[in-house]
Amino acid sequence: MDSMDAKPTGDAAGRGAAAASQPAPARTVVVPAEVAEAIRRHAAEAYPNECCGALFGTEAVLTAMLPLPNVTNEGPRRRFLVLPDDYRAADVHAREAGTDLAGFYHSHPDHPARPSRYDLDHAWPFFIYVIVSVQQGEPRDMTSWRLRDDRTAFDADVLDIRSEKADRWLTRS
Repeated sequence: MDSMDAKPTGDAAGRGAAAASQPAPARTVVVPAEVAEAIRRHAAEAYPNECCGALFGTEAVLTAMLPLPNVTNEGPRRRFLVLPDDYRAADVHAREAGTDLAGFYHSHPDHPARPSRYDLDHAWPFFIYVIVSVQQGEPRDMTSWRLRDDRTAFDADVLDIRSEKADRWLTRS
């Protein structure tokens, strides 16, 4: 997997380099330890393939995750695919739980926890993307990213993994 820098290079720079946006200031995403551990567990179980799943909460606080099947025809070892029916099911799950579909997570087996070119080309705006690196079956780094509005690159978030329950930080209007 090719890693994407926070600034556009190569093909991304060629897609409107004059209009390319600047990196956004890092935003903090609070994640309860039990959610982070569930993502890591899913990644380890799927190894040597990529895992994927949905994230629930807000743009600042993730409260839950839901594993999704990785059904890519390109080979789950280096790709993942969220089918439209799985996306809809995750959205229904969020509404029934009284929360929002905040994003998606996936693993990078034996690669860094940085977005690849494929990730950039297939990302949807407005979502949080959590990536966990799995090295020789062991989950390692976990990172969070957001697609820029102009879709030229991702910006890194700061993951704040906490041991308290997530509901403590949620404020809903």
